[in-house]
Amino acid sequence: MARYTSLFTLETPAERFSVMLAEVLMICNFDIIYDTGDYLMAREVPGSVVFGKLVTVEALIDRNVTTATEVRLKLVIKNEELPLHTQNHCRDMFDHVNQAIADHRQWKLVEYASTPA
Repeated sequence: MARYTSLFTLETPAERFSVMLAEVLMICNFDIIYDTGDYLMAREVPGSVVFGKLVTVEALIDRNVTTATEVRLKLVIKNEELPLHTQNHCRDMFDHVNQAIADHRQWKLVEYASTPA
């Protein structure tokens, strides 16, 4: 199973962050399948890759660290594919989602960390 994690600290109003994050994931070709406000799960829209390579995103908004103007976000991006190569579909989607979050115009990236390649 391929599994990649990242941690973001973003400068943005916390009250609408979950909605904005869902919009970013939908732009990245994911359907939101579960959303509690603090936890969001999304699945890649089927059609472009075989079922076993479909990527799942789990996003946790850490409310213990989140303030009114800063949000701490933990992402886990995974699929059933064995990561036999450093460049695989899961890694490509991980890079795509991380770049979309880092570049989104509704917030400012303060800090970023991810698992090594």
